[in-house]
Amino acid sequence: MTSRYLLTVAYDGTAYCGWQAQKNGPSVQETLETALSRLLGAFTRVTGASRTDAGVHALGQRAHFDADTRIPPDKLPFALNTMLPPDIRVTAGLAVPDTLHARFSVAQKTYTYRIHNAPHASALYRNLTAHVPLALDERRMHAAAQALAGTHDFAAFCAAGGSAKTTVRHISRIAVAREGDRVTLTVTGNAFLYNMVRIIAGSLIDIGHGKLPPDCLTRALTTLNRLDLGVTAPACGLELTEIQYPPESLALCQS
Repeated sequence: MTSRYLLTVAYDGTAYCGWQAQKNGPSVQETLETALSRLLGAFTRVTGASRTDAGVHALGQRAHFDADTRIPPDKLPFALNTMLPPDIRVTAGLAVPDTLHARFSVAQKTYTYRIHNAPHASALYRNLTAHVPLALDERRMHAAAQALAGTHDFAAFCAAGGSAKTTVRHISRIAVAREGDRVTLTVTGNAFLYNMVRIIAGSLIDIGHGKLPPDCLTRALTTLNRLDLGVTAPACGLELTEIQYPPESLALCQS
């Protein structure tokens, strides 16, 4: 009997063209499908919660697949990780109702953007942080970011090529904090537009070193003009940190 399973997947996206399978290079989805198909003995499609771009990382990507298998869900990570490259790891497996869709059932997503704010780039974390040599005022960045909390039309925060039917999104929490040379942006929302978090990060970086005024984010929410904002920050600093589903769906998953 075919059942649905939900995986939690972590990966270093440096070597991949993104989550989604593409013709121009290896993807996380394709690599995971190859391992899963080998494990189950038949081609198995996986559907991810978020289509992360080339070079973007994940700690809590979620993906579902349908299969007829006797492997206990909590053993799937152990089996799959023996077949996956070291920069991709399945960290959890769960049996779920077939009504749960990894992408369309999402309630909230949390992204983290990390900046190495020092004169010289980090040798150890160069693939996981964006380097900004100019001094950043993280308090100024945090205060400006609060304008984005709530429900707004984020059309100005979407890169060309996005296919969303609506540009209205809700951000429930956004924060900027510093620990030593590391400045971290954390943002949680119901959904995000194409390159939205990287545009927010790039704009906050420009605010942090005085290139843009703090009210540019508020202005962009009114004008819906991409030109009111900063550049799109590099992909290497972005991590998909957590995917949350509605409590009632999780309750069903655990039953």
